[in-house]
Amino acid sequence: MLPVDAARKNPFVADLMKGQSVIVTGGGTGIGRATAIELLQLGARVAIGSRKPEHLDPTVKELSALGEVIALPCDIREPDSVAAFVDGVLERLGRIDVLVNNAGGQFPSPAEHLSARGFEAVVRNNLNGTFFMTREVAVRAMIPQKAGSIVNVIANIARGFPGMAHTGAARAGVENLTKTLAVEWAQHDVRVNAVAPGIIQSTGIAQYPPELVKMSVARTPQKRIGTVEEVAHSIVYLASPAAAFITGTTLQIDGGASLWGDSWLIPDRE
Repeated sequence: MLPVDAARKNPFVADLMKGQSVIVTGGGTGIGRATAIELLQLGARVAIGSRKPEHLDPTVKELSALGEVIALPCDIREPDSVAAFVDGVLERLGRIDVLVNNAGGQFPSPAEHLSARGFEAVVRNNLNGTFFMTREVAVRAMIPQKAGSIVNVIANIARGFPGMAHTGAARAGVENLTKTLAVEWAQHDVRVNAVAPGIIQSTGIAQYPPELVKMSVARTPQKRIGTVEEVAHSIVYLASPAAAFITGTTLQIDGGASLWGDSWLIPDRE
């Protein structure tokens, strides 16, 4: 994990997010942590949530040097936990201007080896949890204040997600939810967008077989792994006033992988 001062130079103008109160779920590690760092550098007040408290304390201690950051436990799979988390954020920060739905998780597995429990667990986390958090924040904060920006972190599912059917289904659901809510909530001036990272050098990459990572890089036109900072840049752009006329879109952050090259080899028929 890179220390705060080793993060890639922030490409945005200073104070772009000054005065904004932002939630970043899964903000203790990886893409969420990088996004929290960038938002703090740009003047935002940031609340991070995670169901693993051990991910929160070290991050808050380090990020506090950059600005106002709070951390509260939250299990996005549980509506009561989500409601308590939002209560805490509103009590501490007073309002919520931006929500980054980054929390989630999955594991590689061919579909025929997926158990019902494994499939349901990933869908519950990545799809249900995203909806629970999004609805709570919108109803409690953004719709009443007639302003807000939501950015959902999904995955490169442009041509399906072989080897990851459970999360592919969940992330596709979130992408459709993004489009649906963008239309429903436009009347409230609440924007809803998504980012779809490809192969990214983050804490989660360690669970994938090295040969799968190598194959994914080989089939990415830019021939490299992306960084969490590069994903954070895109999240911040969509969340910021710079993207004020963008809603309902999904931004691919994948080095061109969604346009060319599959990481799943189709075996010959027996």
